[in-house]
Amino acid sequence: MDNSTEQVKPSLSHINKRGEANMVDVTEKAMTSRSATAEGYIQMSAHTLSLITQGDNKKGDVFSVARIAGIQAAKKCSDLIPLCHPLMLTKVKVDFTIDEENSQVHVTSLCKLTGQTGVEMEALTAVAIACLTLFDMCKAADPLMEIHGIRVITKEGGKSGSWQAKAEQAKKNEG
Repeated sequence: MDNSTEQVKPSLSHINKRGEANMVDVTEKAMTSRSATAEGYIQMSAHTLSLITQGDNKKGDVFSVARIAGIQAAKKCSDLIPLCHPLMLTKVKVDFTIDEENSQVHVTSLCKLTGQTGVEMEALTAVAIACLTLFDMCKAADPLMEIHGIRVITKEGGKSGSWQAKAEQAKKNEG
């Protein structure tokens, strides 16, 4: 019998042997200190960036609102992404850096906890929602804003240890 036509299911942690969605069992994983940072950008017109930095946006302090939105989003990640575990985050930080040269805001987040699973999704969610909130707060002034570059930049803790995007990119470029 020729088995070459048999389909082999990939080994994915969120898919069981029958191809069904599966929440990973972390019961036996060790409790360790874990953290992740993520980043993203929202590019806009120079005028819109000026409105934000000068505090002249009609909707008010866009950074305060976006920071709260990002923090809340990290805390609600498991409500938004079906197979994420609900986590007891111990720290969520959302920061903004103005990049006038490129007419954009650089958004970063840090999520931390002591637990059995990582916090990369929470950090990504915080950045994404902070960027979306900045868009919402400024869309009347600039409907052409663009969100881009959302990614994990560091991860600490757990069985796999530390990871940095810069180091991984360097390895990839060498090989």
